[in-house]
Amino acid sequence: MYNVYNYANKKVLSFEKKWVYTNVQQFTENGKVGKVIEVIKAGIIGATGYAGAELVRILMGHKEVEIKWFGSRSYIDQKYESIYQNMFQIVDAVCMDDNMEELAEQVDVIFTATPQGFCASMMSEEILKKTKVIDLSADFRMKDVAVYEKWYGMEHKSPQFIKEAVYGLCEVNREDICGARLVANPGCYTTCSILTAYPLAKEGLIDMSTLIIDAKSGTSGAGRSAKTANLYCEVNENMKAYGVATHRHTPEIEEQLGYAAGEKVVLNFTPHLVPMNRGILATEYAKLTREVSYEEVKAVYEKYYGNEYFIRVLNEGIYPETKWVEGSNFVDIGFKIDTRTNRIIMMGAIDNLVKGAAGQAVQNMNLMFGFEEKEGLKLVPMFP
Repeated sequence: MYNVYNYANKKVLSFEKKWVYTNVQQFTENGKVGKVIEVIKAGIIGATGYAGAELVRILMGHKEVEIKWFGSRSYIDQKYESIYQNMFQIVDAVCMDDNMEELAEQVDVIFTATPQGFCASMMSEEILKKTKVIDLSADFRMKDVAVYEKWYGMEHKSPQFIKEAVYGLCEVNREDICGARLVANPGCYTTCSILTAYPLAKEGLIDMSTLIIDAKSGTSGAGRSAKTANLYCEVNENMKAYGVATHRHTPEIEEQLGYAAGEKVVLNFTPHLVPMNRGILATEYAKLTREVSYEEVKAVYEKYYGNEYFIRVLNEGIYPETKWVEGSNFVDIGFKIDTRTNRIIMMGAIDNLVKGAAGQAVQNMNLMFGFEEKEGLKLVPMFP
């Protein structure tokens, strides 16, 4: 039974269905409902990866959520604190399996922090009738299944849900996210790259055919599984490009910026691995479509982001640094107009595990359940 306090008649309303939060939004629109009394139950599949562990860290501080399921195929029946000792005396639970159908019976929302292909292989109408799903993989991000299958090299197992899935870039698709059953959480590089250029693409200030994105990421973006390329001796005191002209986030960036610009977008995206744990810095270059001043460009950014808590447009002459957003859900954006070349240089920084993964997933959850969007996410960046 779920209870909601009705401010109109000062009575507690009770609902048997777990979809009480859909009702909360409807009542709120009618000016009748105020505070939700009971917390929702969440399950995480992939709770022992870096993004999954970050979900645990954030949700443990969320006043409206209780984690009921710590799913991990690799650590079934092991205590969660034995895998992440930072959770000692904080999480008293053992890891469960990745049975999504069973999990759907027990929780109100499922987070899938899993490799590509898992969520699509498990998705069904029965699951979505029982619970909401926020998928941190790429399975439902792109609307053209052929593009997904080409770039990810696998057959999509549930293409019937692609149309319904909402791309969970909160600052762009907020209204659609609020009513969604299935949200495709954006990738880390894509979140940073899209938000950095979005206002200028939307306003037609940049020639999209000239857009080049150069991005650097910390090693946590590659996940927790052992890989030779990510060993200490391979990464330390080293910097390297990878996925040159082939990185799988490329079509996702092209699709979303294409929606913003109202045209087909084809761009160059080159990611680099740098020897740090967290953070992404994207530097983006494009020709301007007309002569503009700093004030005009700043006004465009303020038009789209002026009321966005998590997006900070920096002052003139100040450019983003990954340390300024580490451990937080913030996006820092700066830009420089190069009058000599008629180009604009846009820069964005995020924490790849927070705004680039778990933090944005929680932000999506807050929107889906009618919570304050910032709940659990007022994380002050760590420095140094």
